[in-house]
Amino acid sequence: MIRNVKYNCLKDLKSLNDPVIIYALTEESEAIAKACEDNGIKVTAFCDNEIRKTKDLFCGYKVIYTADLPKHFKKAKFIIAHHTLEHCAEQLSDLGFNESYSPLELLKNFKVQNHTYRTSQSYMKNKVDTTIKLSELYFDDSKTYLKSIDVVITTKCSMNCESCANLMQYYTAQKNTDDQILKAVKILSENVDHISEYRIIGGEPLMNKQWAEITKGVIDQDPNRSVYIYSNGTICPKDEQLEIFHGKKLNFYLTDYDDLSRNMEKVVKTLTKHGIGFYRKPAGNWVDCSRIKKHNRSVSQLRQVFKECCATALYTLLSGRLYTCPFIANAANLKAIPDNKADYVDLFSTKENLRSKISKLVKMKHFFPACDFCDGRPHDPATALEYAGRGLIKAGKQIPNRGTIPFDEYK
Repeated sequence: MIRNVKYNCLKDLKSLNDPVIIYALTEESEAIAKACEDNGIKVTAFCDNEIRKTKDLFCGYKVIYTADLPKHFKKAKFIIAHHTLEHCAEQLSDLGFNESYSPLELLKNFKVQNHTYRTSQSYMKNKVDTTIKLSELYFDDSKTYLKSIDVVITTKCSMNCESCANLMQYYTAQKNTDDQILKAVKILSENVDHISEYRIIGGEPLMNKQWAEITKGVIDQDPNRSVYIYSNGTICPKDEQLEIFHGKKLNFYLTDYDDLSRNMEKVVKTLTKHGIGFYRKPAGNWVDCSRIKKHNRSVSQLRQVFKECCATALYTLLSGRLYTCPFIANAANLKAIPDNKADYVDLFSTKENLRSKISKLVKMKHFFPACDFCDGRPHDPATALEYAGRGLIKAGKQIPNRGTIPFDEYK
């Protein structure tokens, strides 16, 4: 494999006078900026694919919209703060920038505890460890690895969002997923080389009264990996539920929907009391991508949809099947799209070559058949060439009276 991302950033970036830009406003990019400061590397700016993120400074640095980089620089060096290293480098190359670096060398000896962050040190430590491991795996062609796996434990939700990207608004009979979820997690972990993060999601995962037991079961299977609960701040976990996680690598990712997140302050206080790391993020705006509709796109159009999509590595485990993204997972679970075996790997039914089939799905670089039923989920809908949604919308708009959105089962 020919790689577009370089390893030896310390030597190169210290000795060159070109501007140094950190690509992507991820949680770990804050640590990367501090690691640059520790190593005497002068950061010029950040860049990001979401134009709405360019309005404010990030860690004291200007943020430039990625597509506008050629307007600002003729030459620049980039440190990629995103797990899709090759994809990011290809985008930069298309813009005329061919000097991209992994943050691996920067972070290997970085002391997380020597700095303060917008989130807790324990949360940042997990993010830095994940970034190091994923960068190491990037330079090893023989490995099949997942940055994260979304483990769906319920389709129940304490909110009722009209435009949920995970399609919860279509479920008329919301329920907890089956009791085989831990078996599916075990099969998956045994058939890939590495999973950095297990993300327990729903719906709202705390709607499943067994969330703590399931989460502990996931941790016990792979104690060295980080586990994250993705929650909306409406339900506060009980003390006795959190006590079983003392000493475990558990963090909460909290999306703040203002008044809708009615117990957010109580959740934060409770997690702090138990020493559990968390990251709190305002919901802001969403890219509208929740409609299920057949578009009859050409092959070239499907390739473009996939290329522009920001969810191509949001691997999702639902009902014993591994999918590449939550849209395909839930659209298939709802029976709103054809049951196409090219869209998933059935972990329970596949008897032969399971590892190779998982590897093929994970390393797919073109598109899946189900992509034709999606409007698209680009970083920036304003510049996407193949996008059929409504653009940016306010996150969390509720459907009145706990209603659902009708859809036709695929015949």
